[in-house]
Amino acid sequence: MGMLQTMRWFGPHDPVSLMDIRQAGCTGVVTALHQLPVGDVWTIAEIEKRKGLIEADNKRYIPLHWAVVESLPVHEDIKKGRPTREVYIENYKQSLRNLAACGITTVCYNFMPVLDWSRTNLSYEMPDGSLALRFVWEDFAVFDLCILKRPGAEADYEPGVIESARAKFTQMTPERITELSNIVLLGLPGSEEAFTLSTFQGLLDEYAPINDRALRENLYYFIREVAPVAESVGINLCIHPDDPPRPLLGLPRIVSTEADLAELMAACDSTANGITFCTGSLGIRPDNDLPGMVRRFGNRIHFIHLRTTKREADPRNFHEADHLAGDVDMYAVVKAIVLEQQRRAAAGVGVTAIPMRPDHGHQMLDDLHKRTYPGYSAIGRLRGLAELRGLEMGITRSLEDRE
Repeated sequence: MGMLQTMRWFGPHDPVSLMDIRQAGCTGVVTALHQLPVGDVWTIAEIEKRKGLIEADNKRYIPLHWAVVESLPVHEDIKKGRPTREVYIENYKQSLRNLAACGITTVCYNFMPVLDWSRTNLSYEMPDGSLALRFVWEDFAVFDLCILKRPGAEADYEPGVIESARAKFTQMTPERITELSNIVLLGLPGSEEAFTLSTFQGLLDEYAPINDRALRENLYYFIREVAPVAESVGINLCIHPDDPPRPLLGLPRIVSTEADLAELMAACDSTANGITFCTGSLGIRPDNDLPGMVRRFGNRIHFIHLRTTKREADPRNFHEADHLAGDVDMYAVVKAIVLEQQRRAAAGVGVTAIPMRPDHGHQMLDDLHKRTYPGYSAIGRLRGLAELRGLEMGITRSLEDRE
C-alpha cells in the first residue's frame, strides 16, 4: 500500500475547499481547530463538529476523513518550563484522549519558540512566473537589526551582513519595511494575524534565560508526560522540525538535525514519541542525510511532508523549489519511505500507509489571481502531489519487477 495522500485544510474559511482536496485525489485531510485558544482543551463536541464538516459529502462522493491533526499547539508556558505548564500539559493530555475517542490517531506538533516557520518573501517570482516562498538571511537581519532593533542582535551576524543590512534598510520604502515586518511577524499557519513589534520584543525577552539545553529539557519533560497517555489511547505524536533549522532572533532551535531527533527519540523510548518527517525543513541543511534518516528513524516516522527547498549562493538563503527539484533527492527519500512501508507490512504492523501531504506549493495559473494562505494554494500543491504520486508508483513498480 502506498502513502496515504492528504492535504492540509485550514477549515471553513480556507479558499481551498474540501471538494478541491477530494478532486486532487486525496482521501485524508490534515487540519486543526485553529479557532481555539492555544492551551484550551479540544472538546469532543468541537472535534466532532470538524469531523462532520470533513465527512459531510462522503455518501455522495469519494469519502474523506480527518487523518492527521496539524497542529495541536504546545503552549508557550510549556516551552518556557513555567510552573503553569502543568495545567496546560493536563489539558493537552485530555485533548489527546478526546481526539482518540473520535478516532483520530496522528497528532503533529512543534516546539519552536514564539514563531512557527519564518520567511522574508511570500511571493518570490520563479523563472516560470509562479510565486514561491523565500528566506533571505540579509533581509532577516534587516528586520532584526533595523526594524525590531533587538538588543544584542549584532552578536548573531557577521560584520559584512550587519553593514549590508543597514545599507539595504536605508534604501527601503516605508511600504517594503511594513511588508517585511508583517511577513516575519506572521503568526501560525492558518492565521493571517501577525504579532505587533511592541508585543513581539516582549515575547523574545521572556526567553532570555532559556538556553539551548533548557529548551531541550522542557521538550523532554513535555514528551515524557504526554507520550504515555498518547500510547495508552493509540495516538502517535510526531514533532515537526524547525523551519528554518537554525537559531533565529536569539532563540534556540532544537529540532534541526539528525542528532537533535536522535536525542529526542532517546529521551522518551516510545513509538508514540515520533517524527513528522519534513523534507523541506530538514533539507535546508546540507548535513542532514534525508534518505538515511528515513532508514534510521523509520518506525518513529508517523507523518510526512514532502517538499524541497533550493539553497542559493549564500546557503543561508533558500526558496521553495518544485517538488522534484531543489536540494532534496526526492527519489531516494520516497524510495526509503516505500521500503519502510514494506518493512512494516512484513512485520505485521497494523496500518502501514504513512500519511503524506505535498507541503507548500507555488502559486500558479488561476491561483495567481486568488487570495490564498502562503504556500497553500490548490494548484501548486496539486502539481506536487501528482508528481509525488507518480514517483511513488514508479518506485513501487520497479521494486515489484525486481522481485
